[in-house]
Amino acid sequence: MIDLIKKSMLVGVGFALKTKDEMQDLAKDIIKKSKMSERDGKKFIRDLEKRYDAGKKEMEDRVEKTVRTLLKKGNIVSRDEIKELKNEIRELKKALGKDSGKASDKTD
Repeated sequence: MIDLIKKSMLVGVGFALKTKDEMQDLAKDIIKKSKMSERDGKKFIRDLEKRYDAGKKEMEDRVEKTVRTLLKKGNIVSRDEIKELKNEIRELKKALGKDSGKASDKTD
C-alpha cells in the first residue's frame, strides 16, 4: 500500500522527467528561430536546465513530504520505524539473554 501511494504521488515527477527532453527540444527550436548565437544558445539551455532541475528537486521534496504526511495520518509504519523497532528488539534480546544467564547462575 505504501508503494502504491508513493508511486501515485511520483507520477507528477515522472511527467516532469519525461518533459525535460521536450523542454530541450523546444529550447533548440527557440534558439534556431531567434537566431541566437551558439554561445547564447548554450547559456539559454543551461539556464533552462538549472531551472528545470531546481523545480524537479522541489517537486520531489514536496512529494516526499506529502507521502510522509499521508503515512502518519494513516498510521502506517515507515521502513525507518520498522528498522528502529528491530534494533530495539535486538538490544532487548541481548539484555534479556545476559540477564537470564545471570539468573540461571544464581539458581544453581
